[in-house]
Amino acid sequence: MKCTRCRAEAAVALPSHHSAFCPECFLLFCRRMVERAIHDHAMCTSEDRVLVALSGGKDSLSLAWLLKELGYTIAGLHIDLGIPGASPVARRITESFCSRHGIPLSVLEMEPLGLGMVEVRQRIRRPICSVCGQTKRYFFNRFALDNGFTVLATGHNLDDETSRLLANLLRWDTAFLADQGPVLSAQEGFVRKIKPLYRLSEFETANLSFLLGIETASAPCPYSAKATFPVYKALLADLEDRQPGRKLQFYEGFLKHGRQHFAAQGKTPLSFCRRCGSPTSTEICGVCRLREMMGAPAEVMIAISSPAVLRTQDVSGSAEKE
Repeated sequence: MKCTRCRAEAAVALPSHHSAFCPECFLLFCRRMVERAIHDHAMCTSEDRVLVALSGGKDSLSLAWLLKELGYTIAGLHIDLGIPGASPVARRITESFCSRHGIPLSVLEMEPLGLGMVEVRQRIRRPICSVCGQTKRYFFNRFALDNGFTVLATGHNLDDETSRLLANLLRWDTAFLADQGPVLSAQEGFVRKIKPLYRLSEFETANLSFLLGIETASAPCPYSAKATFPVYKALLADLEDRQPGRKLQFYEGFLKHGRQHFAAQGKTPLSFCRRCGSPTSTEICGVCRLREMMGAPAEVMIAISSPAVLRTQDVSGSAEKE
């Protein structure tokens, strides 16, 4: 099998694009897919300060590499969830990656905030994946706003986005469908959120991280056994095997023909949390309510810039409290 672009020996076959690439051309392909996503949706410019949400997985680390390679001003934030076995590995890999590539990194620890996922899982009856996702979204957004970042970038790939879209369509969840897309515009209380990898599949980001020699945290979260998204991913993966290119057509078709319909339905009006000031549809936001249920002080949210919960790593690799 020959590379479609240069005719050298191919390393990665992409039936959805009727192409195959050698390692060098595949890296170029991924770079151009991200450049196209950023350009087509006006995600960010060279003037932006971009905070990259880093989990330690293949997608977020590959995204950080690509954005830095493209010349954007980036820094990383890793949220340490306090999950035994998983969190220490993800944190070590993230810190090592950022040190190696000269990317400023902050690590936000959940346990000092009373939100370590071990205890949350034991005491809260809601599905742990829902609680964990809400908590991470809250702190990524708040950290970006508090530290002067203009954009928050996440490593959601095509498989993530299409499985979420399918799940929301099956539930006819109009509120989530109104927000589904590679860009969420900034508004009061929310930084602009972007997903530059949305045109790349999980298979493609896995190959990218492998060819770049990036060590990644590949083990699944031990608490994710009951997560529903893998079911939708499996259904769409089977469809993609039978009809290559269908996932990207499905997602791009929604952006072109469907999203504006749901956006026109209007969004839930938001106010601001009486405890922490974050946007919420109720008097007290979900994270502040969670901290109350966990027995944390209800009067005020602990500042996330506190040395007790935040660690920063300089580009030389030394970690220190700030």
